[in-house]
Amino acid sequence: MPPRISVRKYSWFTVIGALLLVALAAWWLLRDGGDREPLATATVKRGDIEALVTATGVLQPRNFVDVGAQVSGQLEKLHVEVGDQVQAGDLLAEIDATVYLARVDGTRAQLRNQQALLKERQAQLSLAEIQLRRQQNLVRQAAGTREQVEVAEASLRSAEAQVEALQAQLEQTQSTLRAEEANLQYARIYAPMDGTVVSIEARQGQTLNAAQQTPILMRIADLATMTVQAQVSEADIGRLKLGMPVYFTTMGSQNRRWDGELSRIEPTPEVENNVVLYSALFDVPNDGGRLLPQMTAQVFFIAAQAENALVLPVAALRFEDRGVGAPQDTDEGTRTAKVQVMGPGGQREERTVQVGVTDRVHAEIVSGLEEGEQVVIGLRATGQSSGGSMRIPGRLR
Repeated sequence: MPPRISVRKYSWFTVIGALLLVALAAWWLLRDGGDREPLATATVKRGDIEALVTATGVLQPRNFVDVGAQVSGQLEKLHVEVGDQVQAGDLLAEIDATVYLARVDGTRAQLRNQQALLKERQAQLSLAEIQLRRQQNLVRQAAGTREQVEVAEASLRSAEAQVEALQAQLEQTQSTLRAEEANLQYARIYAPMDGTVVSIEARQGQTLNAAQQTPILMRIADLATMTVQAQVSEADIGRLKLGMPVYFTTMGSQNRRWDGELSRIEPTPEVENNVVLYSALFDVPNDGGRLLPQMTAQVFFIAAQAENALVLPVAALRFEDRGVGAPQDTDEGTRTAKVQVMGPGGQREERTVQVGVTDRVHAEIVSGLEEGEQVVIGLRATGQSSGGSMRIPGRLR
């Protein structure tokens, strides 16, 4: 007859096994300090951090000039194309100079006529002077009359006036000739500076009218140095200071960074869609010529920075005035915050730290933490690993 197993003994084994399972489950739940959800932590590490003011800008040449026509007429010849390199004094374009040449020739002929007439009037003046002296001698010899002397004096004054009038006409004609010769020279347009032809506004054969406003033919720019004009909102303009470091990237070269220093803030704003924007400008060297006019730049003004500092995610910080985290870049100096540090046995310790430079993601820890310490940043969502999404509690316990 087989041995019989006691029902009471089997029940005690079941109870003991259940108690062991309950104890194991309790230990598992309580090993993170009593939370039912596993905590997400971050390690205090060293790194660089920057508090940035971001803006969008446009690139322009620092030095450029719009070349215009000072006289009217048909654009007879264009000697350059867009992209050509020019030197100061190079011939850029020619305007039909037929009318201006005819005016110069006519004024020169008028001038020669007046010069000949002046010689005649000067000869008459000399004759009037001789006649006056003759009449004066005759009067002294009692061979002439006082009336003849007065007539000679009047003739002399008339001759002098005619000479002065012709001299004034000559000066006026000479002035007119200089203006006509200048207009003739303006029909040939020369480069006012060294640079690159970046745009051409007129076409060969086009009739230009310079009577009301100066027609723009082309733009010449020195592309060796570019100016970035960044549009900064009124909320951020107070954080900018002249001389502060700034860098930018372009849409075509997002992996390359160009550095500069803020040189000018224009006081007159622009209003776009009810947003007040101020222009902040700085120059950058254009080595290699990769920067071109009208390129869009993503600009970053460095309001504050810290190198090789202790860095922690802002999600781990509880500011007395802002709660958990920091909503924007901050360069206001050190502030106090609370963190919870994970101990070796899984217990949590609340600690006060001094926070320095802060951006939207990370914060500089000035004091209160050591490199390598683990800090609580929230609760892991159910089913997520340590690198997954987190729930940030409204208040750190």
